[in-house]
Amino acid sequence: MALENKNVILGICGGIAAYKSCDIVRQLVKFKANVECILTRGGSEFITPITLQMLSKNKIYIDMFEVPDKWEISHISLAKKADIIVIVPATADIIARLACGRADDLLACTVLASKADILICPAMNTNMFNHKATRKNIETLKSYSYRFVMPEKGELACGDCGDGRLASVEVIIKEILR
Repeated sequence: MALENKNVILGICGGIAAYKSCDIVRQLVKFKANVECILTRGGSEFITPITLQMLSKNKIYIDMFEVPDKWEISHISLAKKADIIVIVPATADIIARLACGRADDLLACTVLASKADILICPAMNTNMFNHKATRKNIETLKSYSYRFVMPEKGELACGDCGDGRLASVEVIIKEILR
């Protein structure tokens, strides 16, 4: 299998689409990938670490300054072991922070320290997604060779309809496999 013994770091940001990350973890584990999750503070408001730990069978990372069980610098060790880093859902905030090179949380530090493929799966309100700043940040990240699975059009959690809904789990998994 294409993902057998591959290390997938899954970054989960704070958006309602975070619930779909559970199905992504489950699918990746079925493909025999080793999945380690980094929850942003916002992500942990939507999905609990215990849920992701049960699905991935691995420790869940949240706090960059957590005292480790053994000597290792989390963002460096995760960055080095990653075959791919997938951010789902990617909020306007994480996209902006990465485009500026900010390293103010564990997920951003891990991405900036890694030479792995980076796959970003945005999900947000239509107006946020189509804002000039967000579009510019996406173009900047594409210039860094980051790949994207762009959001779909459809009904959003806020009731609006338009661009911004997280792509389907199947589409995201296909892009990871690619």
